[in-house]
Amino acid sequence: MNYILFDGDVRNALLPFTYTRPVADIRIGILTIREKWEMHLGLTTTTITEEYLEEKYPMVEMEENILINASFCPTDSLVEKVKNLSKYEAIFKGEDVIAFYTSDSQEEVNFDEYTQIEFEEDLIQVKNTWDIFSLNDKAIQQDFDLITEGRESEPIPEGTRCINKENIFIEQGAEITFATLNASSGPIYIGKDAVILENSAVKGPFAMCEHAVLKMGAKIYGGTTLGPYCKVGGEVSNAVLFGYSSKGHDGYLGNSVLGEWCNLGADTNNSNLKNNYAEVKLWDYETGRFAKTGLQFCGLMMGDHSKCGINTMFNTGTVVGVSANLFGSGFPRNFVPSFSWGGASGYTEYKTNKVFEVAEVVMKRRGLVFDEIDKKILEHVFEETKQYRNY
Repeated sequence: MNYILFDGDVRNALLPFTYTRPVADIRIGILTIREKWEMHLGLTTTTITEEYLEEKYPMVEMEENILINASFCPTDSLVEKVKNLSKYEAIFKGEDVIAFYTSDSQEEVNFDEYTQIEFEEDLIQVKNTWDIFSLNDKAIQQDFDLITEGRESEPIPEGTRCINKENIFIEQGAEITFATLNASSGPIYIGKDAVILENSAVKGPFAMCEHAVLKMGAKIYGGTTLGPYCKVGGEVSNAVLFGYSSKGHDGYLGNSVLGEWCNLGADTNNSNLKNNYAEVKLWDYETGRFAKTGLQFCGLMMGDHSKCGINTMFNTGTVVGVSANLFGSGFPRNFVPSFSWGGASGYTEYKTNKVFEVAEVVMKRRGLVFDEIDKKILEHVFEETKQYRNY
């Protein structure tokens, strides 16, 4: 059977993160949504996504296919139902389709002609950007159970202070030096070749992926994920960093999501609570205005390749697009469009030739190549987001 993950209606609600990736490649918990499905299925998947992303994330269609809504995270019972789907059958959760069977001979899909199977159990579904951090603690637990089942952790290094050792899993090559790991309120997962430096204090649920680094004296609270090759210092609470991003120095990051290749300058801080304790609003790309989140705590949403200088201060509920470069005194606006250069004193357009120069240097430091496919994607995002750069 061939399995295809599709973006679905939530794609626009997950901008700026889905400007540069399909919904399936959002990281929540330890793994990306695609990695979760592939581990459960034991098979690779392909993607139905935006046309300009297809070269990097191609779709392969066969005679028989099962399409899966990438906003849903898998569970054992859901995967069992997905594997057992037959012709003209679909799995629904309320009004949302989770998965359905198709064949290459079908000209269209009409769910009125399908047997609709209602899935009753609770699922993690990523429908909004803030779901990534607000549901991250549950996702870490699910992924922890999936990854560690039947496996034995590497030994906890001497000198590490631990609470609830049974809830800590360390992969091969990880280094921990005189740190405190408190897994009493959730699991702690330390990925392959990850490094935790001296005097770091970690409270679960927490996950750090391969080659991630916690700097000396870091203070990490629950619901936090550091993707591959992330470097983090200072204080972090309930934040998700997709991968290759850095918050290497003191400062606070809370109830936030950073895409890939982001960098927060030293002593950068974000507010996650309004002074009047009011509900936080976030920029909504679909409506072109700020929309209610239903949350009292909500911090920074930052798209891929965006960066900020030292001592940057982000207001509660700030959305920064793709490839923005922020600096200077004062608070940047609550919505910073993609490819913006500047700060509270004003913005100019960040030209793609300059963006590409930085991306090439940054990715080369990690042994990766910023190629023509990546350039085409950013060029498309540059054109698509011009409407917001009305400085």
